[in-house]
Amino acid sequence: MIRSLAWAPAIAGLCGAGAAAAACGDALPAAARLQAEATGWQLAFAPRPAPLAVGRPFALDIVVCPPAGQPLPATLKVDAEMPAHRHGMNYRASVKPLGSGRWQAEGLMFHMPGRWRVLFDLDRPGQPPLRLASELDLP
Repeated sequence: MIRSLAWAPAIAGLCGAGAAAAACGDALPAAARLQAEATGWQLAFAPRPAPLAVGRPFALDIVVCPPAGQPLPATLKVDAEMPAHRHGMNYRASVKPLGSGRWQAEGLMFHMPGRWRVLFDLDRPGQPPLRLASELDLP
């Protein structure tokens, strides 16, 4: 089961994916693509390799789609946590920009099965930081 959640630092709340979200990240593999959305910002990502597996390192190919007229984020940070266990990953992802709203995060690994929340922190020029998140269950 996969759910997308999004919130600003002040915890804005749940947001559903709109019709425009479908266009964000269309170049990513459709079978593995996940999305998150908040306050008009959209993000699509796909793990490599897919599907995800416990104890196997993976990378994320990420596309950030800002609302019309907004600049791309200056930086992007990626992390993950297990809400039920109140802990995160044992690894820190390295994230590099690829240009045109594309990013690559490497060095991630889910060390146990269960529900994981993947966190994306966007540093937006002239605006407060924004957090987008997507939850998934890893068997």
